[in-house]
Order: sequence, then C-alpha cells, then structure tokens
Amino acid sequence: MILKEQPPVHNQLEFFIEQAVKARPIRTAVVHPVDHNGLMGAIEAAEHNLIIPVLIGPKSKILTTAEKLNLDISNYEIIDVEHSHAAAEMACELARQADVEAIMKGDLGSSELISAVIHKTKGIRTERRLSHVFVFDIPNYHKPLVITDAAINVVPNLMTKRDIVQNAIDFCRALGVAEPKVAILAAIEKVKPYMPSTIDAACLCKMADRGQITNGLLDGPLAFDNAISLQAAIDKHINSPVSGDADILLAPDLESANMIAKQLIYLADAKSAGIALGAKVPIILTSRSEKTLGRLASCALASHMVHHPVS
Repeated sequence: MILKEQPPVHNQLEFFIEQAVKARPIRTAVVHPVDHNGLMGAIEAAEHNLIIPVLIGPKSKILTTAEKLNLDISNYEIIDVEHSHAAAEMACELARQADVEAIMKGDLGSSELISAVIHKTKGIRTERRLSHVFVFDIPNYHKPLVITDAAINVVPNLMTKRDIVQNAIDFCRALGVAEPKVAILAAIEKVKPYMPSTIDAACLCKMADRGQITNGLLDGPLAFDNAISLQAAIDKHINSPVSGDADILLAPDLESANMIAKQLIYLADAKSAGIALGAKVPIILTSRSEKTLGRLASCALASHMVHHPVS
C-alpha cells in the first residue's frame, strides 16, 4: 500500500497570530527588557495587538534602549526595579495577584527566569512540573507539530514525563485540538528492558488507559519515522492511530528533544515558536536570538491559552 503525501502547509504560525490578533490583547509582564531583542519583541507584540506589556526592569536602561531604537514607549507601564532577578520576582508577584495574564522573557537567561517561577514561596508553580513546548510549522508535515521538552527538564523520570505530556495535551486543546495524538519516542518500537525510554513509553500509555493522563491519545514506544510517517509504520507492520498524524512528540530527554528541534529548524526549514507550561500563567520563553515571527507566534500561543483555558 502506497500512501499519497499530503500537500504542505506553510502558514500555520501566521494563522495562530491572526487568530490571536482578533482577540483581546493579554496583559503581559515583560521581564528585564533592557536590550534590543527584549524590548523590540515586546513592543512589536503590542503593536500587533497581541499583548499589553508591563515593562519590568531598571527604568533608566529601558528608556535608554528605547531612545537608541527610536521607540516611543510613553504609553506603556514601566515598573522600576534594580536588576534582572528583581524583575523576575516582580513578574511572578504580579502573576500571583492576577495583575498579569502571562510572563514574557526579556534580556535575561531562561534559567534565571525559571528559577523565580519555581521558587517555593515567591514563585508561581502549580502541582504540575514546569515544561516547555516547541510548536513547529514544517513544510512537509500536514499540521502543527509540538515537541517537548527541549528546554527545561534534562532527564525526566516517569512522573515528570507524565506532567510534560499532560501539559502538552492541555496546550494543544487550548489551540483547538479536541484529542491530541501523542507519539512517545524511542529508538525502537518494542519494549526492551535495556532501553528505559521504551519502558517509560509503555507505562505512560497504560497511565492514559487508567486516567492518570487525560484527553489525549497516546502510543509508544515509536521511533521517529513511525511517529511521523504512516507509510513507515505500515512498512514495519505497526498498527497505530498516532503514526503519521501525531500532534505531539514526547522525546526521551532534553538533549534528544533539543536536537530534533534544531534539526527541523536548520535542515528542514521549519518555523518555530516556544512557550513554557505548568505555571499559573503561560511563560513566553523565546531565545534572545529569536526572529520576529517566532516572538509574535509565541505571544499568540500564550494568548490562545489565556482565552481558551482547559480544565
């Protein structure tokens, strides 16, 4: 049996942006926007009606950067704090008070922001483990593809993977996918005692059967080809409702997820956006080198989560 390839779609991130623009902009704490990328990204998102930025950081540095970039930020609220760590703490405080609906990373390291988010008393952690999702528009894949976790959890154990999967499922549901299909990746398709990723995959599928993971359709272990290509699954005699139609790829660990993500960007011409999940508010966690489309799309993803919460 030979399957016809589906026609490529190249405007998936732009679609999310268009939908978010039609909605109310979300009030967003922008943490330490003291350089070109952090401040410009926030203002661009505001000008596209995606966010209402609350700029948090040393006011003098923010104003100096705005002047250098010839940006008029007189209409935006600025909260003056001494340094980046204080800015991250203030953003979390505003989120705890429900004064902002999202947090956006500015010109500071991701680890510094995440440390403030997961602080036991001052942070905004929930009962879920924090995790990250990349959303990809890949030219030869027929729909948006989520890869997790490529940025936060280095070597997740089984229960952490459970949270990573549930975060990603809830995220996809906020984007309008009724029952996201999750491919749990490993190097092979069979459960092998010497390969822990295959055992975790089998356990996660059974956890879904028992209601420990909800509202998603899981299958695994699946090798990358079987997850992405139905033809590859047929050739290997794998009967899976997820193969060739996965919404989410759960990688075994951060290194493998990060490698897949970077390969898609640099070898497959994929467009990407990223967001951190599992806190009280979505966290727009883009790289400081992220281009305009990625920043806007990440803000749009946060907007979808705010406007379409799932239980």
